[in-house]
Amino acid sequence: MKNFALIGAAGYIAPRHMRAIKDTGNHLAVAYDINDSVGIIDSISPQSEFFTQFERFYEYAHQLKRNPATALDYVAICSPNYLHHAHIAAGLRLGCDVICEKPLVPTPALIDELALVERETGKRVFNILQLRHHDAILKLREKVAAAPADRKFDVELTYITSRGKWYMESWKGDQNKSFGVATNIGVHFYDMLHFVFGKLQRNVVHYSAADKAAGYLEYERARVRWFLSIDANDLPDEVKGKKPTFRSIDISGEQLEFSEGFTELHTTSYQEILAGRGYGLEDARHCIETVNVIRSAQPIAGTAGEVHPFVARLA
Repeated sequence: MKNFALIGAAGYIAPRHMRAIKDTGNHLAVAYDINDSVGIIDSISPQSEFFTQFERFYEYAHQLKRNPATALDYVAICSPNYLHHAHIAAGLRLGCDVICEKPLVPTPALIDELALVERETGKRVFNILQLRHHDAILKLREKVAAAPADRKFDVELTYITSRGKWYMESWKGDQNKSFGVATNIGVHFYDMLHFVFGKLQRNVVHYSAADKAAGYLEYERARVRWFLSIDANDLPDEVKGKKPTFRSIDISGEQLEFSEGFTELHTTSYQEILAGRGYGLEDARHCIETVNVIRSAQPIAGTAGEVHPFVARLA
C-alpha cells in the first residue's frame, strides 16, 4: 500500500483522484486546499488529515517522512493550472513521485525545469493523459496504424461544454491562471490527436477569444479542423436547451463514439503509473508545445477546407 497526499482537494477533478487512490488499494494520508468545501472526503477517505494552509500541509508531510510506514510515496496535484509547476516541484522535493492533472505546465521551458528537479531529487512526474487509455481511442490508433502509410485522415473536432457566468469570475476565466480555453479544456484532445495521428506538422489559429477558439492542425496522419467553446450559444440547434455539452469527432465521415467509459479512466491511469507504465514529462511535451503555440498565435483567415464550419457562424 502506498501513501498519498493530494493538493487541490476542493477542485472539480479531485474526487476522481481520491477514488483512484482508494480503488487501487492505497491510502490518502493528507489533503490540502485553500478552500474547505471538501466534504466529499467523508465518503472516500474520512481519516485523511486536511489543511487549508500550504505551510502546515508541507510541514506535516515532512514529519511523515520520519517513519517509513507513514512516509509519503506520491503527491497528486489537482490545483489550478498556474500552480501546477510549483506544486509538482514541492512534491518532488518532499521525496515523492508526483501525479499531476493536465495541463501539466503551460510551456516546454517549464517541462525542462521540472526535468532538472527530477534529476535533483531522483523522483518522477507523471501526467494524467486518460484518453490514451480509452478503448475507442486505442481502437482508432490501431485502425490508423493499419491504414496505408501515405493516407491522411480528415478530422473535424468539435467540443462545446457550456459554462455559466461563474467561470469567468473564477481562476479558469483568468488567462494568466488557466492559460485560456484551448489549454484548459483542449489540451487532452491535442494529446489524443498526437497519440493517434503522430507528429504535428502545422498549427494555425483561425479564431481566439476568452470563451472559444478554433484552428487547424496537420499531423503525419491527419488534417484536423477544431473548434472549442464554453459558450452555450455555440451549441447546435438540435442540442440547445436539451444538453449543455456537444462533443463530436468526425474522422473521414465516421463519428468516433467515445461518450462512455470516462469515469474509470483516472483509476486506469493510476494503475498504469503504479505498475511502472505511467506517462512522464516527455510524453506530455507534445501537447504542451501545441497549446503553447495556440495561446500565442495571431489568428489568420485560413484557407478553404481548413476552417471549422462553426467559425463562419461567428462572423
